[in-house]
Amino acid sequence: QVQLVESGGGLVQTGGSLRLSCAASGLTFGQYTMGWFRQAPGKQREAVAAKTPTGTITYYADSVKGRFTISRDNAKNTVYLQMNSLKSEDTAVYYCAAKVFYSGSSSRQEDYNYWGQGTQVTVSS
Repeated sequence: QVQLVESGGGLVQTGGSLRLSCAASGLTFGQYTMGWFRQAPGKQREAVAAKTPTGTITYYADSVKGRFTISRDNAKNTVYLQMNSLKSEDTAVYYCAAKVFYSGSSSRQEDYNYWGQGTQVTVSS
């Protein structure tokens, strides 16, 4: 069975950094695009970043471009989200998701097959 387990969330001050990790199991990691999404209370869930199996395509939301970096270690079945220069508006539950690489859009959440439980990121102002 497929499991995606996020870790690394927590409380950080404005301007600080945090690195999220997502460990995947039960799937052929090298055949999946991995994405990060986030949802703040009362707001729509939005795509943050995504990366195809070998990094041919990397997506970043405009709001995080230049501050966040998505990376993946296929040997460890793990995807990371390095978050720098954090702002209060980055506060949200962050979700890891997986999508087969050969179909769908990397930024379209409806195309993702599997989801993690989410990890809370809170940025104090």
